[in-house]
Amino acid sequence: MKFLDQAKVYVRSGDGGAGCVSFRREKFIEFGGPDGGDGGRGGDVVVECASGLNTLIDFRYQQHFKAKIGMHGMGKNRAGGRGADALLKVPEGTQIFDEDNETLLADLKQTGERVVIAKGGNGGFGNAHFTTSTNRAPRRANPGQPGIERTLILRLKLIADAGLVGLPNAGKSTMLAAVSAARPKIADYPFTTLHPNLGVARVDEREFVLADIPGLIEGAHEGHGLGDRFLGHVERCGALIHLVDVTGDHAGTAYRIIRGELAAYGGGLADKPEIVALSKVDAVDEEALKLQRERLKRAMRSYGPALAADTRRAAPFELSAVSGRGVPEVLRAALKLVDAAKAAAAPPDARKPSLTLEGHTS
Repeated sequence: MKFLDQAKVYVRSGDGGAGCVSFRREKFIEFGGPDGGDGGRGGDVVVECASGLNTLIDFRYQQHFKAKIGMHGMGKNRAGGRGADALLKVPEGTQIFDEDNETLLADLKQTGERVVIAKGGNGGFGNAHFTTSTNRAPRRANPGQPGIERTLILRLKLIADAGLVGLPNAGKSTMLAAVSAARPKIADYPFTTLHPNLGVARVDEREFVLADIPGLIEGAHEGHGLGDRFLGHVERCGALIHLVDVTGDHAGTAYRIIRGELAAYGGGLADKPEIVALSKVDAVDEEALKLQRERLKRAMRSYGPALAADTRRAAPFELSAVSGRGVPEVLRAALKLVDAAKAAAAPPDARKPSLTLEGHTS
């Protein structure tokens, strides 16, 4: 299935049904009178967060959604039926923006969340509604109100606990494939990963969701390479795992490039706690590894105050996704940061549950 993380759709809620002008005329009935029913309400446009979806690909083939109009009123005081809603099912983490692409209308994070984007028009009143003491036979009825038409921008931000960032060919996809059941494309050329991938990593009987996004290059915030449009998928992550290729030219420069792109993107990514690790350490000798390690340590110290305590360690992690060296240590450190982020985001009541002793709460 092709990954699609942004879509533009056109929606319109249903018009309300018209009221009815009708009079009761029955044989042997002495008194008749107006009996026109009201029109039914038009259907709403509803967006629902559904399970089992991880892309917006469905909206590539259908961009127009219209709710049904309300039924018109009928004689014998029969009101029209309500129009059927138009339901848009989206994956978890979908944001809904107005046509200006800046006004956030809704952010659906959990399965089952629903939001009414466009309300249907109200049905019109029938002539029975206008009966008064002086106007016993009104011959007027209201038309239904028109529905709402609008353009929406759907933007998907994957919900993951930790995200993998780094330059192209830093070993992010290999790392994801080694620690989870995900099978991303892996090759020895840049930009092998063209869209984000999710995997469930497991360490010490614990599991967390790991996201791999396409590699960044210098100037990604200006649109170079694949740009930084995929960085939105790690905005919700509790921690970042920053992989630096030990076989590259200069580990410190590679680290600074990614840190610069995170800061240029904004969204709080530069302030997220991160785990820094040298990858592919089994591909170089000890002397080259020592040189790259010192370069990376100097670069990390320059960003130390803005990072978590675990990031300001004396030396970066070292791992090889192929041999498994250092991988469990990186996962444990990432899980620790994820737990800390979840604890900080939890409401105060959830952090410190109250204790009830002999009828007293403390």
